[in-house]
Amino acid sequence: LLLTLSAVAIARAELCKPDAQNAFKVRISIKTALGDNAYAWDANEEYLFKAMVAFAMRRYSSKSTTQISNVLLCNVTDRVSFWFVVTDSSKNVTTVPGSEVEAAIRMNRNRINSAFLLSDKTLQFLKITSTLAPPVEPSTPVWLIVFGVVLCLIVAGIVFLIISGIQKHKKKNKDSTERENLEEKVEVTLENGIPCEALDLKASHINGVFAADDERFTSL
Repeated sequence: LLLTLSAVAIARAELCKPDAQNAFKVRISIKTALGDNAYAWDANEEYLFKAMVAFAMRRYSSKSTTQISNVLLCNVTDRVSFWFVVTDSSKNVTTVPGSEVEAAIRMNRNRINSAFLLSDKTLQFLKITSTLAPPVEPSTPVWLIVFGVVLCLIVAGIVFLIISGIQKHKKKNKDSTERENLEEKVEVTLENGIPCEALDLKASHINGVFAADDERFTSL
């Protein structure tokens, strides 16, 4: 029994090592992410990480029977970084293909990050590309924003037309008044049936009708 357990331990150790087939390296920056509220990485955190990876594998494949014991960690450093593999639950001496592990991690990346209060930048799976954050939806519906913009443009157009109409009307009245004043200045009046210009007393104009009569008399 001891020989069997030793053989299994050696085999599992061979499965999880740096750059092993289907192995992934993880780098965690707890201090950078949480500052003074940073927690220590210990055996409990390792257990939670294994549980989250097992959860991701089971959620990725509804037929998966992955257990926490199928997730192996190795080369754990204080900074914190480590390697992990997921073993096949049916054989337990071979690893799950890396493509399946990567797909499961990408599918559940937000859940894993939330479990450790981290993000893609502070919880890095070095050989697994980061997932894009879900787009932020505005609190106000887009159609309502477009409707508001169109309504503002319509109101601005109506106000512009009203103001321009008022200005044109004022200009027309002003032109009409100036034209009437000009006509009054050149108005011709009739006196005794003979048309004559209006007298301008200030300019001492002489009525031409009477001027013609004065010329008939010669001075002595």
